Amino acid sequence: MRALVMTAPGGSDESQVQEVEAPLPGPGEVTIDVAYAGLNFVDVMARRGDAGYVQQWPYRPGKEVSGTVRALGEGVTGLAVGDRVVAAPVGGGLAEVAIAPAALTVPAPDGVPLREAAAVPLGLATAMLLLDDAGRFTPGDTVLVHSAGGGIGQAIARLLPLLGGGTLIGTVGRPDKTAAAVASGYDHAFARDATLADSVRTATAGRGVDLILDPLGTEALDLDLDLAAPGGRIVLFGNAGGGGLDALPPLGRLMAGNLTVTGFSHRALAATAPDRLARAITRVLALLAAGSLTTPVTELAGLEAVPAAHDAMHDRRALGKYVVRVRG
Repeated sequence: MRALVMTAPGGSDESQVQEVEAPLPGPGEVTIDVAYAGLNFVDVMARRGDAGYVQQWPYRPGKEVSGTVRALGEGVTGLAVGDRVVAAPVGGGLAEVAIAPAALTVPAPDGVPLREAAAVPLGLATAMLLLDDAGRFTPGDTVLVHSAGGGIGQAIARLLPLLGGGTLIGTVGRPDKTAAAVASGYDHAFARDATLADSVRTATAGRGVDLILDPLGTEALDLDLDLAAPGGRIVLFGNAGGGGLDALPPLGRLMAGNLTVTGFSHRALAATAPDRLARAITRVLALLAAGSLTTPVTELAGLEAVPAAHDAMHDRRALGKYVVRVRG
């Protein structure tokens, strides 16, 4: 089968489409003939060699797929060969055949195209969990999202109205991306520059932000703490910049504002509480099937197009969600 292989840490020159052996499912696993696979920034972090993302090289990326069940491992029930499914593999999803835990393989409703379904297992499910689980979103909250132009940021913009609505503020890496963020559903969007704090304070009439969703590691944490409203929640869910992580703020600072800082990891949740992740995937699929939720995607024509898309994501030129057509 054909698969995208990252041969060593680096850029697109280290990513190649190769012929590799198709995997076989072990106990509790399924293999999937991949129709579409989603691209995510975690693959970019793995490619550049960030600590903790790759155990050994070469590495096969890809953490969300849609397609049909190819084979079932021992002990798997509730699925059958040929079922339309979405899944969250540990890796290796950017391939013609992927292997995934059965616990994280969910039937795709008939009304949901596999192209859009490929954006669910990591992208949309993470957005749902950030808001409703880790972030404890309450209707009417003011929500600030860093990296609003990316796939997670745009998924949050589409989900928030379905959870009761609130004021949505986004930050982006470049001023020319603010208009696209507003067009995707943000009430306000600002570049992360020296004027950002004042812009957010003006947008909130000085009240501050109830929920901050931050994939930037700790580089913006001081700003987050300054902008949080009394009782505000800050959810750190990545380290997009790839730099070192600073210590968390002193307890006194958190107590003074009644603030909460929470960590969220899709990878850790998949390993330790797959039922919670599977419920989020199922919930999002139901919203797509009902027509309540839409998820525009940018389709790549084949695996050969993925390294350039990863470059765009790394350079913050990408907008929205990429999926790649692998079969069909």
